[in-house]
Amino acid sequence: MPDVSFAGIGILGIAAAVPARRIDNLATPTGAEPLPAADVRAIVEHAGVLSRREAPPGMCGSDLCQAAAEQLLEATATARAGIDGLVFVSQTPDYRMPATAVLLQDRLGLRTDTLAFDVGLGCSGYVYGLYLAMSLVAGGGLESVLLLNGETRSRAYSPRDRATGLLFGDAGAATLVARQPAAGTSHFSLHSDGSRGGLIGMEAGGARLPSSLDTLRERPRPDGGFRSDEQGFMDGPGVFTFMISDVFADIIDLLARSATAVADLDHAILHQANRFALEHLRTKLGLPAEKVPFTIDEFGNTSGPSIPLTIVARLADRLPTTTSRVLLAGFGVGLSWASAVVTLARPHICPLIELGDPAHD
Repeated sequence: MPDVSFAGIGILGIAAAVPARRIDNLATPTGAEPLPAADVRAIVEHAGVLSRREAPPGMCGSDLCQAAAEQLLEATATARAGIDGLVFVSQTPDYRMPATAVLLQDRLGLRTDTLAFDVGLGCSGYVYGLYLAMSLVAGGGLESVLLLNGETRSRAYSPRDRATGLLFGDAGAATLVARQPAAGTSHFSLHSDGSRGGLIGMEAGGARLPSSLDTLRERPRPDGGFRSDEQGFMDGPGVFTFMISDVFADIIDLLARSATAVADLDHAILHQANRFALEHLRTKLGLPAEKVPFTIDEFGNTSGPSIPLTIVARLADRLPTTTSRVLLAGFGVGLSWASAVVTLARPHICPLIELGDPAHD
């Protein structure tokens, strides 16, 4: 794609929230008929997901985003009247209609002339959302945009599915984007390939194949696991190949177009998909381990929010003290992938919220 860049627009702050409930993959039975212990150990060892966070009934990605947004606005002393746009990125919205972003405009007490819309992207969603937020500031007449990315992915998969049942967790994040001369120039690369949409997806429950008693029934699958047609599936080997080929090539191309050497990067925050695959990608890129933080062991795969969640959970003590050149890369369902090289000019990074803690109820 052509070079897409923004000058003087940056990230002023990031906050993230997770449910307080922690699921230990090696200790907690999953489902009415849990996977055999030996299978669980093998999956955990390969994927690197030791624990996950699970939202209780009634808690949505929007609730996690709202908690993060309120904390961020207070921490950065940002008046709600000063927010011009709200972008909510999720594949687990509150309702089929209305758009969750519009509901969050009201819940956060933002002006009624606030631009607000949903984006239905998954694992690439944070980088796509950041591109949209910067676009709105650059050419849309907006001064500041609140990017919210929230998912309750744990509800989208069967706990008895071998490919997905132990991988996914829930999280929400808020990012404040506005004009910031110190941010320099940010570069983006965005891609999509619907011909490979069958690698990750959900067969039923939408307008193409509406819900029915049959689509809700869990049934055995060729790998020995169980899931319904309304629970997500994933072709693990196909996704691994996608990561080490297309995602790798995109990052290399973006670094070249932005005149950024691997050694120039202070950090690389990658979507937390699978520890084995991420380590392979990190090694292939020539990135040292100390520059590539991981949170998949603690929070699982939270889809799009995994990037800001990793920033909050692993870099809160570093980013606010210095200006950093950072690679962001999100990739997955669609297939859709997006990378960015941005300068983080001492952003405010809020402490991680555990929703369910009485202080945040």
